[in-house]
Amino acid sequence: MPRDVRRHAAAAAGLAACLTLLGAAPVPAAAARHSPSQHSKGSLVLVGGGLKDDNRTVYGEIIRRAGGPGHVRIGVLTAASIPASQDPHAGDPATCSNAPCNGAYYTGLFHRYGAVDAQWIPVDLDHLANADSDAVVAQINSMTGFFFGGGDQSRYVTSLQHGSRHTDSKVLAAIRAKLAQGAVVSGSSAGAQIASGPDMVTGGDSYPSLRDGSRPGYFTDPTVLGYLPEGGFGFLRSGLLDTHTGTNGREGRSLRLAADTGHDVVYALDEDTALVVDRPGSGHESVSVLGSQGVSVLNLTWAHAGGNASGWSLHGARYTYLTSGDSYDPRSGSVATPGKHRLIPSPDRHVPANTDVFDSPAGPAASPYSLRGTARALAASTRHSATATTFETGPRFTITLTKSAGFRAMSTGGASASTFLDLRLDIDAT
Repeated sequence: MPRDVRRHAAAAAGLAACLTLLGAAPVPAAAARHSPSQHSKGSLVLVGGGLKDDNRTVYGEIIRRAGGPGHVRIGVLTAASIPASQDPHAGDPATCSNAPCNGAYYTGLFHRYGAVDAQWIPVDLDHLANADSDAVVAQINSMTGFFFGGGDQSRYVTSLQHGSRHTDSKVLAAIRAKLAQGAVVSGSSAGAQIASGPDMVTGGDSYPSLRDGSRPGYFTDPTVLGYLPEGGFGFLRSGLLDTHTGTNGREGRSLRLAADTGHDVVYALDEDTALVVDRPGSGHESVSVLGSQGVSVLNLTWAHAGGNASGWSLHGARYTYLTSGDSYDPRSGSVATPGKHRLIPSPDRHVPANTDVFDSPAGPAASPYSLRGTARALAASTRHSATATTFETGPRFTITLTKSAGFRAMSTGGASASTFLDLRLDIDAT
């Protein structure tokens, strides 16, 4: 799972007063389960982690969607961070990394980007009662947008939903209503992951995920592909979500989880890059990409999973990689790539050998964006297919990428592919 974000909090003054003011006794919340809105007017800005402080494109988009400079009121939620009671550096603004500390950091950042107001929403593992406080609900209702920080998404489930029932607290219900009415809900890393619908991923590295399959639950062992069948908050339901994809080589675990749980589409988000979703959960949902890297759309609609004595296999998946400015229609699967031109492949371009396709923690050297690198090299060459393998053996998995009839590669200039569409992806164990 994503690690807590370590931030210094120069703007920490006033948080204690806020906790005192909003620490009201809990009020029983409605027990109804959440359901996707059919008439959502709001939007999501979901970042795959590693959001840089100077990413004006993404922060500017959040500000714009929340009403624009001079009108924006952002509520910051950081319950995925450890609570202050568990942080040995809680008293040091230079080294603290807990929910109030990170909340103060992000409120300061949103002020810097033009929010007229930004407030920490004081709900975390130290303040669970606040999730059903009418005073905090009133705070939520005064906001035009929300940002969920990173950490561990299980803490969001614990803090903002009611136990094994997974029903909304009053605060989460208020955020859900604000989204339906037109607010923007944004987040990074675990703060994006928690927007997931059913079968939210909770952890696992790609190789053991391909080898062993998935298991429901939360696990501290990174070799276990865990998922929560009830999902996260269900803001986005048109596909599974994964984060830190290229940097951590998570495409393998995303494909295995989707195959195991019967999902046709995965949005696998890279760092410092946002999946922007308009009218989420409605019949008019659309998505686009903003940021420095991209989003993999992994489609298993025509795929078949199986296995033999050697191990698990997947045949017929489709791999599309979208970059900033591209858009995708979840209903039709159509893609628009404005500002990019069709890349003409060259016989002089070669595809380097790749023996660590998912950047194994056991590998001799870091190889982030490894699968994407092979795909882009293939896209720029005249070759019809290319293979890459896992670092681990017993079994070793071979990933075969093939240019399908609908394959296209797009570029913003030069001989390199930025966006590519509809590569066939097969996985075989040997």
